[in-house]
This record gives sequence, structure tokens and C-alpha cells, in this order.
Amino acid sequence: MFRAIPRFGGPCGSILVLVLFLGVTGPIAALGQVVREDFYVTNGPVFCTAVSGNTLYAGGDFTQVGPATGGFVPTDATTGALVAGYPKVNGNINTIASDGAGGWFIGGYFTTAGGLPRSNLAHIRADLTVSSWAPDADNSVSALVVVGSTVFVGGDFTTVGGQSRTRIAALDATTGMATAWDPGANQSVWRLAVSGSTVYASGFFTTIGGQPRQYLAALDATVNTNSATAWNPNPNSLVDEIVISGTTVYVCGSFSNIGGQPRNYIAALNATLNTNNATAWNPNPPFPFIYALAVSGNTVYVGGSFDNIGGQPRNNIAALDATINTNNATAWNPGSNSTVVALSVSGSTVYAGGAFTSIGGQGRSKVAALDALVNTNNATAWNPNAGNSVHAIGVSGSRVFLGGNFTTVGGVTRNRAAAFDLTTGLPTAWNPNANERVYAMLIDGGTVYVGGQFSTIGGPTRLNIAALDPASGAATAWNPSAFGIVRALAVSGTTMYVGGEFSSIGGQNRNRIGAVTTTVNTNNATAWN
Repeated sequence: MFRAIPRFGGPCGSILVLVLFLGVTGPIAALGQVVREDFYVTNGPVFCTAVSGNTLYAGGDFTQVGPATGGFVPTDATTGALVAGYPKVNGNINTIASDGAGGWFIGGYFTTAGGLPRSNLAHIRADLTVSSWAPDADNSVSALVVVGSTVFVGGDFTTVGGQSRTRIAALDATTGMATAWDPGANQSVWRLAVSGSTVYASGFFTTIGGQPRQYLAALDATVNTNSATAWNPNPNSLVDEIVISGTTVYVCGSFSNIGGQPRNYIAALNATLNTNNATAWNPNPPFPFIYALAVSGNTVYVGGSFDNIGGQPRNNIAALDATINTNNATAWNPGSNSTVVALSVSGSTVYAGGAFTSIGGQGRSKVAALDALVNTNNATAWNPNAGNSVHAIGVSGSRVFLGGNFTTVGGVTRNRAAAFDLTTGLPTAWNPNANERVYAMLIDGGTVYVGGQFSTIGGPTRLNIAALDPASGAATAWNPSAFGIVRALAVSGTTMYVGGEFSSIGGQNRNRIGAVTTTVNTNNATAWN
């Protein structure tokens, strides 16, 4: 049988993916349902399915179909192709951190990794096996930093590593057990950064380390409790990201004042001054949607949802000169058509992740590599093609690791309607390319009938209802035109019964339910009303 199974992803939302179950005939049929791991999935909800012979047709609100990857994948650093043999994670990945030996610690909202029980934290070795490290956080993990034999973690948990730890903890990198370090935060911890023996934390908290600290704090890693230092920039709103470069702490968020100075949404703070520590550096973007930072030399890369920063028009991604205080956007200008939430720099390549479908002058779905030495049209050939947002990017040797709320990477475009070969699990060439949602589908007489909220499907204009060729996906001449959403279809003989939220169909006024004949192409409403 076929089921649309919800995958819940904590704060990152949820999607529906199409999963095939194999039924077994005979007396053991009830025990014979097995998830088909080889069957391709969608990157959004599936609302309807229909089967004809060895083909499964599906409609919904997706834009891609691809292999079921889970939320963490390794890709080839040259091509972007998936690296075989990786362990699948069954939920969202919010953060990843290198173990220094080619492997990665991962944190997010999941329960298994590589088929093994792992609650929101796991360690993937360089050989892509899952280690025995299992701290088992009881809620989501948003931040990870590895320093030597210690893994610092932040999130929404209250127990981790076998101990009570409220939203922030230090874990042994080998055993997974919590160390004695226990600052405690009264609300979520979103980001962590470490410099020497100082752990910088940001989040939704107002107390941490035994002291009042609003949204941003510095903690002494050598002091187990009451560990907040005197460093206190006191932002007036949330801090989303922290990056350290020397004695400068770069932060971004929704604040308008920080370190004793007016600073809109991005700032540089002096790590050696406790208060009034904002430097003169001030890119001053007009909108509070800066989500990602990365520093390379004297360049600060920023990502978010903005159209101006550093005194220049820049769409969602930019580079800022760290040595110039104002009007400091460089000429580097990839441009992205939607939000950028993750950045990582490796040599002369800037990796970006987010919700975009175009960046650097090329179509790129949710993740891209950009040449830092080329100012525009600078997307490289690397193209993993993720199905949903990428939140974390890490580079190790010849691999680029991705984490996010995606369930598929390396798929193909299928806008809201697709067909699958039931034997192989792979998509067929059938691609009607609906411009909006498909809610209803049935097959009759060798024709695939669909209903939904679209205005084009199978090539020409078709208003919310259409008939498609089962092989080519092209719309037939049948064109009843429903003025409103179509949500249900049923057929009897040559009569198609239609339900939804329309006011007319087949050339006649029909409120929410009507009947049209399948043998006449237009003005085909029957007298049934």
C-alpha cells in the first residue's frame, strides 16, 4: 500500500514524503510491509496518488523528487554528487562540527542515525560509520563547537550526557558523558563560539552562567557554575550568530543597540572590553534579517534576507571589508533570490545554504559554492541540488557535508506532479509541470485527470482541472475550467463528478460540486446540480 507519511522537524516545520510499502500476499501479509529505501521521495506534501499498471502518479505541493537521504549528507567537493555509504539521519540537522579527523558531530532534531538510536546528537566518523558516542539530548540541539576532547552543545534540552543540563553543556568527545561544566540558561541557546577558555553563547535567554545576561554572554570554560564573565554587550534584542576573529566578536541578529552603541542587526564587539565594547565597524543594514556570518582574513561574509548592506544594494548575501567602518560592502555580489542562512569558507570558495533557487547567476537549489575571487555570476559547477533548506555546511578534504531540514539531495525537478516506476522506485519522464498545487488525481480510460489550484499544467492554461496524457504529461483538449479550487474527483461512465471551492465549472454556475462530461472538451457541465 501507499502512504503519505509526515516527517516532523521541530522548529523547522514539517513536510510529507511519499514512501512505498511492499505488501506480501498470503497468510503473513500483515507482517510483510517494509519501507522501500530505494524509492524516491518528494520535497513537499503529497496530497493525492493514483496507480496505473506499474506506474504510481502523485500530486501535491513539491518541486523536486529525489533519493531519500535524510537530513545529513556528504557530497563530492568537485561535483556535488552524493558520496555513497553515508548513514541516514531521520530528522533535521541544525548544526555540525568537525571532529578534527575527517568526521563530524551533528546536532538537531532526530532519533536515529544510520539505523541506530541517537537522540538529537551523533558522531559520524570519517569512514561514514556512526560511532558509539550517544549523549542523548532530550530536546533539539542548535549549536556545536568541538575544542580538543570537549564538545560544547547548546539548544533546548534539559538533560544530556546522562546529566541534568539546562540548554547548554560540555560533553566528553569520546564517551558522550557530560562534564562538570554547568552554566545553565533559562531559555534556548542558539549559537556557540569558543576562543581560548571563553565560550560565547547567544540565544533567547536572559540569565546564563549565574548572571543576568540578555541574549549574549561569555562563559569561563574553566569554571563549572556561575561561569558568566564580566563581558556584557547587552543587546536589546536577539543574536542569531557569533563568529570570532582575533579579539573581535562579530554578531548578527535583530538588535538595534549593542555594546553601548546603536548598531542595526550586525556589529563587531571588542572581546577585551566588558561593556561599551562595540567597535566603530558599522555596515548598518536597513532590515533585521541577518542570519549567517563567516570571516576570512579581512572579509566578513554575511547572509540573510536583505536588499542593502554596507552602503550598497545586495540581495541576501554580501562581503564586507572588516577594515572599513561604514559603506564597507566590497564589489563581491553573487545575489540570491531568497534567504541565505548558512555560510562556510574554504580557501577561495564560499559555500552558501538557505532557501534560494538561484544564486551567483545560476539556478542552485538551497546550496551553492561561490568563487570568492569573482564578483558576479560566480556560482561554481558544484551543485548538490538539495530539496529543502540547508542549515549547516562543513568541508573536510574532498567532501562537503550538508545538514538541514531536507529529506532529499540530488533529485530532479518535478513541479507538483510526478510519476514513479513501481519496480525501480525512480521517477519517470512524466512531468506536467503544474504552477500550483495538485489536490486530486484519478485515472480513467488511459487518461490522468487532476484537480487543484493551478492555472497551467501539461503546457497550456488549465484552470484548476485538467486531463493529462499518461505517457507525455501533456494536457489534452479537455478543459472544463473551474473558477476555484478543485479538491476531489470521481468518475462514473463518461461523467466526472467534481468537488471543491469553485463557483462555476464547465461553463455553468456550480457551487462547490458539479458534474462534467468527459466526452466534450468545453462548456461540458451536465444538468446535475
